[in-house]
Amino acid sequence: MSFADRIIRWQQSHGRRDLPWQGTRDAYRLWVSEIMLQQTQVAAVIPYYARFLERFPDVFALASSPSTDVMAAWAGLGYYSRARNLHQCAQAVVERYEGRFPRTAAALAELPGIGRSTAAAIAAFAFGERVAILDGNVKRVFARHFAVEGYPGEAAVERRLWSIAEQQLPSGGIETYTQGLMDLGATLCVRARPRCDECPVATTCAAREQGRTEALPAPRPARARPVRHATVVIVRDRRGALLLEARPPTGIWGGLVSLPEFDAEADDHQLSAAIAERYALQVDLGERLPDLRHEFSHFTLVMHPRMAGVRRALGAASAASQWVGTDALRTAALPAPVRRLLLAHCGET
Repeated sequence: MSFADRIIRWQQSHGRRDLPWQGTRDAYRLWVSEIMLQQTQVAAVIPYYARFLERFPDVFALASSPSTDVMAAWAGLGYYSRARNLHQCAQAVVERYEGRFPRTAAALAELPGIGRSTAAAIAAFAFGERVAILDGNVKRVFARHFAVEGYPGEAAVERRLWSIAEQQLPSGGIETYTQGLMDLGATLCVRARPRCDECPVATTCAAREQGRTEALPAPRPARARPVRHATVVIVRDRRGALLLEARPPTGIWGGLVSLPEFDAEADDHQLSAAIAERYALQVDLGERLPDLRHEFSHFTLVMHPRMAGVRRALGAASAASQWVGTDALRTAALPAPVRRLLLAHCGET
């Protein structure tokens, strides 16, 4: 029995069939789920997926919504460029295709934020196209089963894995095969302590035969993770409202709102002057809060929070800012660590 046939048979009897995005050929719902699942665990995605679809039930609703609403619905899920691309993609589908997603992986991959593997998954599940996927979990399955050496993120290794993925495609049952590969990588062929005794393709797995399941695929080459420091200031007015600033549309936490951020080396005089210049506010600097450390994919951010109260306004602010009541902290488009910081130290009215 072929590799693909064993995957299909296993998925039919042991695979996941209760995920909220399964059992549909609605390309919009499948697309939303695939984007959310990029670098995010299924358990974390499920509640966001339900709320997102309730707020944006179809591609027209998403395309016509303000970007601030989209970012607010995504806040806490991380990797915020996905949300910006999701919004742009919805607008492109409406403008170019009258709200109907293109039916081929090649055409889907031309849309904002849809890569080769994501396009293939949507095309397979929504339209039954016979096309290969290669997400992170599937890379691990193929690297182990076919003993592919090297880090999968390297171009040559990735080309080898794509070649294998295309060679293993079944002649039929692409939806079940695609879901089976995803399920196998997510449940049995996991990164640590894979459950090889339950694997449907264990008898032909080269890594298992060689005793190298823990060694394959090769890890990312080690490199020092840079650490960045910033002072963030929790500015409150006499009513208790909090000053938030719109982040730039691209970059870290792009499109969200967050606390005013300043050079970590600034002393109190420099910090007060910077707040006055940027927000036209004279403030009284207060308590220093414990440092907050947050890990991004390529660096570590250490935030040094500082409380401040408004003494008086000095004129018009030069920065795009807004005042938010503490009762809105749970729904504002805040990065998750900043939301936790504010809830812990400012509470809700």
